[in-house]
Amino acid sequence: MKRVLVIEDDEGIRENILDLMEAEGFAGVGAANGKEGVIAAISNPPDVIICDVRMPELDGYGVLKSLRDRPETAVVPFIFLTAGAEKSDVRTGMSMGADDYLTKPFTRTELLEAVRGRLQRHQHLVQAAVTAAATEPSRNSVRASYNSLDNSVVVHSPEMRALHDEAERAAASTLSILLLGETGVGKEVFARQIHLRSGRARAPFVPVNCAALSESLLESELFGHQRGAFTGALQDQPGLFEAANGGTLFLDEIGEMSATTQAKLLRVLEDRCVARVGSRKLRQIDVRFVTATNRDLHADVEAGLFRKDLFFRINSAVLRIPPLRKRPSEIEALANLFLASAAKELGRATTPTLAPATCRALHDYAWPGNVRELRNAIERALTMCRGDEILPLHLPGNVVGSPEAPATSPLELLQSEMNDIERKRITQALESCGGNQTKAAEYLGISRRTLVNRLDAYGLPRPRKPS
Repeated sequence: MKRVLVIEDDEGIRENILDLMEAEGFAGVGAANGKEGVIAAISNPPDVIICDVRMPELDGYGVLKSLRDRPETAVVPFIFLTAGAEKSDVRTGMSMGADDYLTKPFTRTELLEAVRGRLQRHQHLVQAAVTAAATEPSRNSVRASYNSLDNSVVVHSPEMRALHDEAERAAASTLSILLLGETGVGKEVFARQIHLRSGRARAPFVPVNCAALSESLLESELFGHQRGAFTGALQDQPGLFEAANGGTLFLDEIGEMSATTQAKLLRVLEDRCVARVGSRKLRQIDVRFVTATNRDLHADVEAGLFRKDLFFRINSAVLRIPPLRKRPSEIEALANLFLASAAKELGRATTPTLAPATCRALHDYAWPGNVRELRNAIERALTMCRGDEILPLHLPGNVVGSPEAPATSPLELLQSEMNDIERKRITQALESCGGNQTKAAEYLGISRRTLVNRLDAYGLPRPRKPS
């Protein structure tokens, strides 16, 4: 029987929760204040802790800190109870390591869902953490692995909670997973979380950006090569398929993969073995495939740009990550996470806070670049801020929509110059290759599809094929 510890100074609320827990098959234990709660948790660690924030002497924050510092209670799921007007309690509690929160007044259903959800999630996380730990892990090492699963992820909106629950279920399976979403929504973060929550957590996680490599280079990176396979191949080199053996291979921007490489990848997915470039020897691999794209693969299949059989192979489970503008409740929490991380990297003694006006500006902006753009904006704001509060004037001009902001920032000028250089390089490559897009792409070290995307982005005409 699972034990639930309820730490609440309001006797009526405490007894009601305990009655409900016992009626649903849990063993309920009550504590009338924070000190009693800490003693009860340490003497006989429960399976879940429900704790009020506002209590005399030792409040909920003190309880949480005390228990997280103790090995016997370091990973016990912790649910905060907070008043509706105390939004700061939510932010503070979650940043300190609380697993969930309920706003008073809450329903019986909400409470039961929170308790059962935390128990189930805790079980998955601890199993993955134990797998990733040493043969005889200590509780501290389990806690460290457990933290690595959640510290870089913010989940506040109901849609994202449901998506993460779906990801956990998929992670526990052997299915190939396809992640869909706009650029910058955090597909690689999701892929890493899936890996850490799977039974492969101890093995490598190997990410590959398919759009960043030319066709020949991508093939060599994936499959590896034998000594003498081509000029410069001075020794045997295992590929990324082999490097990910036992773990997870994350193929980002798989929609940019050439037709030839798609066919070879399909064979690997079907046969689970690879042959290095220049070798006929087949090597067996045990790899979990997670792929991602911002393209409409259904449309690409219909247009003949993506193999239908490969599409069916990689989409055993499909997770659609919503853009940041569809989950505004996470913007401030993500901003605070990025702010703390950037302050630590810069060696700042203290982390500035976000001014209320800054939070409003962040919520009002549409974030076309999604989480990646938010991170960049926060890092830029921290660099511009010399005080202890991030103000709207520290944010990029396009975020606050300020007419007083300079029309072109130094960063935008640099980006414009880089675009001009790239545009000239593409034009020169096409001229040198007689308009052959495939050869020009190889010359530039990019895929043909990336070259076509660049031509469209810069408004350059595509060379016509000779008639």
